[in-house]
Amino acid sequence: MPRKLAHKNGMNSAPHQALRDVRLRIERAAHSVGRSGQDITLIAVSKTFTAAEIMPVLQNGQMEFGENRVQEAAGKWPGLKAKFAGVELHLIGPLQTNKAADAVGLFDAIHTLDRPRIAEAIAREMAKQGRKPRLFVQVNTGDEEQKAGISVAAADHFIEDCRARLALSIEGLMCIPPLSENPERHFQLLADIARRHGLKGLSMGMSGDFELAIKLGATHIRVGSAIFGTR
Repeated sequence: MPRKLAHKNGMNSAPHQALRDVRLRIERAAHSVGRSGQDITLIAVSKTFTAAEIMPVLQNGQMEFGENRVQEAAGKWPGLKAKFAGVELHLIGPLQTNKAADAVGLFDAIHTLDRPRIAEAIAREMAKQGRKPRLFVQVNTGDEEQKAGISVAAADHFIEDCRARLALSIEGLMCIPPLSENPERHFQLLADIARRHGLKGLSMGMSGDFELAIKLGATHIRVGSAIFGTR
């Protein structure tokens, strides 16, 4: 059976209502700091949800979606993209080098560039396939051993190496703050690193903290449960 959707208060909600609620919250958060909601890209995180469950959200005008796994996305998105022109697919989960070719072929943006080997694999596949997905470097702002992302200490060198040695066009940075900490410090740290490198894109903020992320400069927010409900 399809999972029930939920809005921010945990009540069941139809897809168009949940999506409208999130969009309204984006507008309000942006307006509170003198920004426009139009400057924020809402990525609906559709990982683990079926094509049938995603369809109502697509039908209500959502065009940007995020997936964690290349194989899962490959099983449902080619058909959906064929039906809905203009859909943009974002990889927001860890990427292994043996999936680089599939990722470059399928995704329009990759948010999890986090180590030299994967950067090299992506650069090779982009040249081979003639495709140029937008690239974000994932920074492990909490330096958590179990979490993907380049360390804070290595981030500056890695960004420069991607640009200079591999000629990769880096659009921005991404982070996932530790669950046990206030995300504000992590969002500010990511913004500081981006500023040093002249990067405009900040992929930060999820269902529980996207309004704060917007107030601190997020350009891309990754929202799953507030739109699709709990998994």
